[in-house]
Amino acid sequence: MISQKAKYALKALVALGRAPEGKPSSIRDLAARETIPQSFLEQILIELRRAGFVESRRGKDGGYLLAQPPSSIGLGRVLRLLDGPLAPLPCLSRTAYRRCSDCADEANCTVRRIFQDMYETTVEIMDRTTLKDAIDAPAETTDRLQLSS
Repeated sequence: MISQKAKYALKALVALGRAPEGKPSSIRDLAARETIPQSFLEQILIELRRAGFVESRRGKDGGYLLAQPPSSIGLGRVLRLLDGPLAPLPCLSRTAYRRCSDCADEANCTVRRIFQDMYETTVEIMDRTTLKDAIDAPAETTDRLQLSS
């Protein structure tokens, strides 16, 4: 399950991707439009800016905008940034592999085998799905991607 933080980040990124090109969105407007608590959104946008997904502009017409084309922002990368490894088991993680302490034989572990195909399929979908895909998706698909709890 993704965190509320990741869910809000995806909502904010989609909104920024749909904004007119080169026109920053203020935190206040973005928070109101996407129903995200403003103080939480500020923290999320700082993290997204540090990772190079968004940039900020100061001044009267300042705000946030995407720092990369939506087609280059993979949803898997965003989720890993905010929620950490995607793997349901530490022994399956590509970014934070750790052998399970209670496993005598990883190669023949039943629990690992049960989750391995599901995990690999999920990761492949998340890594190939971009922000552009989410922006271009029909409304009902976008709602399912971002708003499902």
